[in-house]
Amino acid sequence: MAAPDWTLGKPLRREWDESQTALRMTVNGKQVQTVVADRLLLCDFLRDNLELKALKVACGEGACGACTIVIDGQPARSCTLLALQAEGAEIFTLEGLNAPEGLDQVQQIFQQQHALQCGYCTPGWLVTVYSMIKRSIHPDSPEVAQYLSGHICRCTGYRNIWTAVRRALGAAMDESAGGEK
Repeated sequence: MAAPDWTLGKPLRREWDESQTALRMTVNGKQVQTVVADRLLLCDFLRDNLELKALKVACGEGACGACTIVIDGQPARSCTLLALQAEGAEIFTLEGLNAPEGLDQVQQIFQQQHALQCGYCTPGWLVTVYSMIKRSIHPDSPEVAQYLSGHICRCTGYRNIWTAVRRALGAAMDESAGGEK
């Protein structure tokens, strides 16, 4: 195995004696090798230790979708998983899925459809859409509703988001709004 891209050798701040375990995973194509507290949440590890700030933590229960990442090809809520549960996994966050030169096609569609307001929930929506695209989910499939059912946006109506998702999945412009023009 190649040397890890991230080796976090400094000890974690410990306010009391707690168990720690070695952890290896791949995050956004980079090998990670470190030691983490057994009770550390995956979202906190990604945000605080690897400084991947796109994923947000809102509800802490996995109900809102703001913390969604892709683990081994499947969207997952990082606020309900311990970092150790991702041992050996391949993880992608929005930072790893973004085009380095600016907005990619999915992000442009969300922008064109006004499918965001404050942007807090947007990374979770986008990561889920990328996962659906990779799995070739058809825009008219009932799976679309299943994938999106765990995402909450508190700022905007879902119509524009739904339209953006359908367009990103390949629906024609006039089909995206359910046949409305």
